[in-house]
Amino acid sequence: MRILSKPELKELVLYSPQHVARLEKAGKFPKRVQLGPNRVGWVESEVLKLDLSRFRVAPSARLSHLSFEGDRAFPAQC
Repeated sequence: MRILSKPELKELVLYSPQHVARLEKAGKFPKRVQLGPNRVGWVESEVLKLDLSRFRVAPSARLSHLSFEGDRAFPAQC
């Protein structure tokens, strides 16, 4: 299981941290995981399972480590 940091999440979903928090509260985005007293992250597989077409997504150049099938993104197979 890989955990995405705030900067890594920002590369995938171009929303502000405040908007991500609102989406989490509304149940439209995976909940953050507490990693320490001042550090949080998101489970990568949960974020990638999202219907990314509903979100503002980073340009495809930043998503080169992902492969797409329909409207879902998956880690690219090496």
